[in-house]
Amino acid sequence: MRLEILPIEGIGEVSPGDDLAHLLAIAIGPLAPRRGDVLVVTHKIVSKAEGAVRRIVGDETAFKRELVEEMAASIVRRRGDLIIAETKHGFICANAGVDRSNAAEGTMVLLPEDPDRSAHRIRTRLDREVGVDLPVIVSDTFGRPWRRGLTDIAIGVSGLLPILDLRGSLDWTGRELEVTEIAVADELASAADLVMGKSSGVPAALVRGYDGPRGQGRGADLVRPVDEDLFR
Repeated sequence: MRLEILPIEGIGEVSPGDDLAHLLAIAIGPLAPRRGDVLVVTHKIVSKAEGAVRRIVGDETAFKRELVEEMAASIVRRRGDLIIAETKHGFICANAGVDRSNAAEGTMVLLPEDPDRSAHRIRTRLDREVGVDLPVIVSDTFGRPWRRGLTDIAIGVSGLLPILDLRGSLDWTGRELEVTEIAVADELASAADLVMGKSSGVPAALVRGYDGPRGQGRGADLVRPVDEDLFR
């Protein structure tokens, strides 16, 4: 398998109510999308188009703290102004996904209400407008326990299996794999981020050449159940 990562340019600023799928269809056109491509879209433009944006009222720090607590299902840890929270989607992340980066002046952007539904809607519309059934990943930037730095992960998925389960197969020495599950949707999201990023103004990318299994997986499949989480 050989992958190529193609930035999708020309989308511009997205505002609440914009037809994001149509904007993506226009911007994707010059790249001649084809089978084997996977579309990765940052959650920011999904959230903006869906209206998951709040205008700041009063003191920004206090407003953000109140908004984080509103968006959180539970608070995991606090350190100064930083809150690690579990969102209503089951994600454990900083500030329950509430963010000011790449937000319009005086606003904060939230996570999409249902990232899997958002991914499916984009995929369905693009299939009609572009004529290619592109798997869609909605991505966000997360920190990682025990590791410095940030990376993008898949919070919404439509059209591919987000986990490649290799349990029961053999490694190159002939030993049976017992626990290996590859988070391919996260790997595709992080690969796409190499040509996107917060400062580039490129909120989407095509990962070309992925030949892994398609299917009706969801981003929610990547969330580890509480009874399997050794750190809670």
